[in-house]
Amino acid sequence: MSEIVLARIDDRLIHGQVMTAWLQYTDGDHIVIIDDETAKDDFLKTVMEMSVPEGVALDIFSVDDGAAFLKNDSGSDKLLLLAKTPAVYHDLVEKGVNLSEIIVGGMGAAKNRTKFYKNISASEEEKVLFKQIIDAGVTVKVQIVPSDKATDVAGLLK
Repeated sequence: MSEIVLARIDDRLIHGQVMTAWLQYTDGDHIVIIDDETAKDDFLKTVMEMSVPEGVALDIFSVDDGAAFLKNDSGSDKLLLLAKTPAVYHDLVEKGVNLSEIIVGGMGAAKNRTKFYKNISASEEEKVLFKQIIDAGVTVKVQIVPSDKATDVAGLLK
């Protein structure tokens, strides 16, 4: 079975930091994007495919298809899961996907979001989702790049 070496929330999905720092740090070889909108957008999928380094596999799934893939995967890859919001990981956990840790890397300012931690913003609904994910036994941390000290989200929610 493949191993999830990183589950990351980043509203930019694939970008320089993910490709360089996190791929090297985790030794990952298969990026799995789970995002309903991206999964339906052929242009965005093409852009994402062009952003992935040679030798790294890429799959882009809706939440339902991503959950099915992760629960039934029998490969030996080192998976980097990427999603834009905590709602995706909440849904994956609800669908029975086993996650031990989620790294919050990029949640920018947006409608209904306020500053949560440094340059991370979150809505009240997203904070509730973080709490529910944590209550399900998943560790959630803020960590932009691997060399940063991780900050436990549970402590930020108090």
